[in-house]
Amino acid sequence: MAISASSTLEPNHLHLLTNQSNYPWAKCVQHTAIGFDRTNLQVLSGSIPLDLRGTLYRNGPARLVRGTRSVGHWFDGDGAVLGVTLTDSGATGIYKYVQTEGYKAEEKADRYLFGGYGSHGSESWLGRWKGLKNAANTNVLATTDKLLALWEGGWPHELNLETLETVGLNSLSQLTSTTPFSAHPKVDPKTHEIFNFGVSFGQKNKLHLYRCNPQGTIIQTRTHELSSATLLHDFAMVGRYLIFCIPPLPLDLLPLIVKTKTFSEALTWKPEQGTQIVIFDRNTLELVRSITTDPWFQWHFGNGEELADGTVLLELIRYEDFETNAYVRDIPMGNPQTYAPSRLMQLHISPNSDAVVCWETLWDKSCEFPTINPQAVGKPWRYTYFSTHRPDTDPKSGELYEAFGRLDRQSGEVTLSDCGAHHYCSETVYAPGEADRGSSPNDRGWLLSVVFDAEADRSEVWIHDAESDLSEPVCRLALPEIIPLGFHGTWRSHL
Repeated sequence: MAISASSTLEPNHLHLLTNQSNYPWAKCVQHTAIGFDRTNLQVLSGSIPLDLRGTLYRNGPARLVRGTRSVGHWFDGDGAVLGVTLTDSGATGIYKYVQTEGYKAEEKADRYLFGGYGSHGSESWLGRWKGLKNAANTNVLATTDKLLALWEGGWPHELNLETLETVGLNSLSQLTSTTPFSAHPKVDPKTHEIFNFGVSFGQKNKLHLYRCNPQGTIIQTRTHELSSATLLHDFAMVGRYLIFCIPPLPLDLLPLIVKTKTFSEALTWKPEQGTQIVIFDRNTLELVRSITTDPWFQWHFGNGEELADGTVLLELIRYEDFETNAYVRDIPMGNPQTYAPSRLMQLHISPNSDAVVCWETLWDKSCEFPTINPQAVGKPWRYTYFSTHRPDTDPKSGELYEAFGRLDRQSGEVTLSDCGAHHYCSETVYAPGEADRGSSPNDRGWLLSVVFDAEADRSEVWIHDAESDLSEPVCRLALPEIIPLGFHGTWRSHL
């Protein structure tokens, strides 16, 4: 059965703005960020850990509204980067929009001009031909000398690590107009090399693989032809391999080209095609094997490892279909209508055969945004952290995540950090402590999350001991402005 992703959007694919929402989180999501320069942050409770010195960077859509219109999809908001720096003198914060060409043009016009993942932008059909806006709103990558704001469909925007001023688009020495740099790069914890990909569409649909040095310069590339255009958001670096799970989600290019559908609407769920697991050699970037198996969709992977018997273990957030797209589409309106359950799962596959060995459920309640200690990427690891609901929250209620969990992979036990009713947490970012900076991680570190307190109408930074019972943060920092709930972040140590 084919399921279209289009369903109920308006003909012009921009939502008429209403402020009627029954969800306290809407005050945060729908807040249009102002931004602020370097500001001292107040400690609300606890104290900053002595071995936590560095900067937390977070990215996300900070403007979803212009005039009387809201974007047609959460993924289309203008990106803004938050930087929270912890030093011996205390904490400071800075928050700035990425000054993309599209953002600057729409600021000047005070209306939408460009399309996006789920928005046409202009209300007129002719106006849609202005093209897509690089929203720079999905993730951040800190290299040795710069910060890159990432978005799936184009080049990264380079920012100054200290001031967050936008330098401009960066080709990383080899990107072209048809080769984007996606939003989920993987960094080798030993060599600090960066691996990533991009997908291009046309007469031939291509998956471009990139290997970069620690400065972010591309030093090796390879191209793999795809059977159809599709949505590919993340991948896994596992031992000797780079692994992609390509969902049965073909993109109908014709209505996309003639501007009758957005990218989001032109995707169709076709489970009969199955999900394709594509494995590449990490050193050569050459194809090792392609396996077609049962259908599922994932936005994000947790991690993976290569086992002694040559098989691979892969951890991900699994959805049974693509209804998750409709759920996140409606978040800007503050009234999601779709229930899209997910589970934290792992699968065993063999790069030497066409078989998926087995699936195992690790957490059977709705969850997202899996993260780990970055020093364990692609290697054996103990803990996976993820966002989830409070125990008494109905996952069908439309509430966003008010808790995060820690899965102990040795014991199978999940420990929850309940942020409290109407306290909404972003993806947790792991920051290794001073004793956890060698090539072999010992999981002694800290978890940082931006939390929106809807009762106090305030955003805060919460710091948890990654090994504690997670019942209370060791430190809470007040931010001078509401930070709209966003997507991904990273930690850059100063130690």
